[in-house]
This record gives sequence, structure tokens and C-alpha cells, in this order.
Amino acid sequence: MAEVITEYRNENTKDIDILSTVEMVKKMNEEDRLVALAVEDETENIAEAIDIIAKQFLKGGRLFYFGAGTSGRLGILDASECPPTFSVSPDMVQGFMAGGDKAFRTAVEGAEDNFDFGYEDAKVLSENDVAVVISASGNPKYLLGVLSRADEVNCRTIAVTCNSKGRIAEEAGHVICVEVGPEVIAGSSRLKAGTAQKMILNMLSTGSMIKIGKTYENFMIDLKATNEKLKDRAIRIVGQIADVPLSEALATLLKCNWEIKTAIVSIVMKYDIDKARLELKKHGGVLRKLLPEEIKL
Repeated sequence: MAEVITEYRNENTKDIDILSTVEMVKKMNEEDRLVALAVEDETENIAEAIDIIAKQFLKGGRLFYFGAGTSGRLGILDASECPPTFSVSPDMVQGFMAGGDKAFRTAVEGAEDNFDFGYEDAKVLSENDVAVVISASGNPKYLLGVLSRADEVNCRTIAVTCNSKGRIAEEAGHVICVEVGPEVIAGSSRLKAGTAQKMILNMLSTGSMIKIGKTYENFMIDLKATNEKLKDRAIRIVGQIADVPLSEALATLLKCNWEIKTAIVSIVMKYDIDKARLELKKHGGVLRKLLPEEIKL
């Protein structure tokens, strides 16, 4: 197998082991600056992936991340943050990694080289879902197993990789390839490659949720107010969008079990809570379709 670029030695960091700590940090930061530029180069491919995911969500489909090692952990992290951020079911966005849940904390040797593990994990997929396979090198057999099963059930597939010559780039239906260059420490793809992957996954989940109405302007209107910080945020969001005192925002939120959109509709449209919920349901939960034009900034 041809050596991938993340395995190359980085000429800029050959002396990193003899630098002062400050200079070491500067070198790492210099390399990190390159990541955002590399991600920017893939803007159109990322946007297309977001549209694919949003379209499948509207069909009742789900988003699945699959990866090994760092890539798998990043997928699980992104998936786990969707329910509290957007009030979606934990089933809507899920993360799988080679070696299973145990591998999240402890490396499972050889798991990424097992085609059958990937094929078995991917049996959760259906034709309305999207499978995002994540790998810096783009070659784990685990992910090839995932893609094989996805193809069998006509599931949409997206590869997120740093190697355009990797196998997943050849097999996936859509490809996001961010060429971040050699790592600060040769082969340590948890660094620049991992940062690039985190940025992309942020965009994929956030962008697709925005497209299906999970935000209003840039407000997080579907968050779950499960602690004091989030309750305070919910009160401020309702107060700002509905243009009412925070005391009124709180009182309405208490009436509707902290449902931010319900509270906003109830206040702005002067509906009781049940009617606010019903109208939201009629409009697919999309606040912009329901509120009067004059408050849409």
C-alpha cells in the first residue's frame, strides 16, 4: 500500500524535540493554521454533503458516523452532542467505531483491519440513511465493510478523508478530502487530520440541522434545557425573539415544559400552549414558517 501523506515527515517540525516549549507551541499553531485553509478548499463538497444529509433527514432518515481510532471517537462525540443541542432523538445521529464502545477509551488491536466488523455494524443502515465514513488514510478495511453493506441497501455514503487515493474515496458516493499535509509528529493523525475532521463534522451536523429548521436566525431554538445554564439560555432566547421581558419568557417556558419554540409561538401569536404546539406541528416545527414577517430580521 502506498504511503499516505500523513505518514510523511514534516520538514517544518524536524527539530521539535529540541525547541523551547514556547517555540514548540508556535510550531504546532503554525501547522494548525493550515487546517482551516485546507477545509476551506472543500467548501463546495461539504455543502453538498450537508444537502444530502438534510434531504435524507426530511425523509425520516438518520445520520451514521463510522470510523476507527481518533476518527471513530470524533464521530461518536459529534453524534452525542446532537440530542442536547437540537432536541433530536439519540437515534437520529449515531456514531460507531471499529472495536465497539470499548474502543472509545482503550485501543482494540486490529479492529480497523476487520472488514466483517464494519459490515456487521452497518446492518443498522437503511435506504433513507446517510453513512459518513471517516479516516485520515482512507484505507481501513472496517470502513470498506461499512460501505459494502451501505451499497447493498442503497444508503447514501460520504467519505471524510485526508487522502484522495484512499480506498474509501474510491468507494463512497460523495467525498470530502482535506489535504492537511504531513503531521507535526509523523503519522499522528489525531493532530491536523483530527482537527480537520472535527471541523467538518461540526459543519455536517450543524448545517443539516439548520437546513431542517432546528435554528431560528443563529439561535439554538431546539436545545434541551436540562441544567441551569441551558435554562438561562432558553429564557434569553425566548425573550430576545419574542421581544418580551425575561420574566414573561420564564413564565411561558414553565407552562410548556421548557419548549422554546412553543413558548415563542405562544407569546408572539397569542396562542395557548396546546394551539402553539399544534401550529408548530402543522409547519414541520420550522419557526420561520410560522412567525409573522415583521419579526423576521
